[in-house]
Amino acid sequence: MSDVVADAAQRLRQAGVGNPRLDARLLWAFAQKSLALFESLVARRAAREPLAYIVGHKEFWSLDFAVGPGVLIPRPDSETLIGELRRTFADHTAPLAILDLGTGSGALLVAALGEYPNAHGVGIDLSPEALGWARRNVAAHRLEHRATLIESGWLEEASPGFDAVLCNPPYIATADIAGLEPEVARHEPLSALDGGPDGLAAYRALAPRIGRLLKPAGRAILELGAGQAEAVAALLGAEGLQIERIAADLAGIPRSIAVRRPPAGT
Repeated sequence: MSDVVADAAQRLRQAGVGNPRLDARLLWAFAQKSLALFESLVARRAAREPLAYIVGHKEFWSLDFAVGPGVLIPRPDSETLIGELRRTFADHTAPLAILDLGTGSGALLVAALGEYPNAHGVGIDLSPEALGWARRNVAAHRLEHRATLIESGWLEEASPGFDAVLCNPPYIATADIAGLEPEVARHEPLSALDGGPDGLAAYRALAPRIGRLLKPAGRAILELGAGQAEAVAALLGAEGLQIERIAADLAGIPRSIAVRRPPAGT
């Protein structure tokens, strides 16, 4: 069936799909060599439906996550937040309380709880569709006893007292969304992408809340869009949060910012 896969790869290439040969091979394997199913999958991919939505899963932090319409697809860039969490809290036996704001698929929350077996976490998302995927992933990783999922706006009042807050906020400037790859612009939830006119709207809303959610000396780690590190650091610093570290992703782009609530009495 090599000719079938090669032909599909050519069709995907003509449709503007990146890595068309790899996608064709993955779809052939997913179709379990059913030609009729394979043809329908290739047609969906040629229409620029995300591969992760078609096959129904995506790897993140070497873990498998179920994904589909209504939830942001986990990206390798976001693994920077888990790396920084590990760096910040070196004791992996610590009974941390972790909050994931805008949990989406639950990828950050599940990955964090996997690194800290004595931790408990809360994932908040306003989207019932996204939370459906998060519940599925929490259950798949057998974390129901340590993870609580709440349907709520992330800026509504949440109980304070977290050791760590993780957040991948929407940070793409509104005018830039139409120019994104069709897989993103046409299919992934706008609420998880649109960061307002300058991409910083979510950070402005989050900055005054973070300190109230953290324990004294607690940390928050937020994902950054390209070129946003300086502006976000200024917003967070203006609220009295101590900037601890800005970390780059594998491409060398500043991708996360870690801040600390000052200890009590300072």
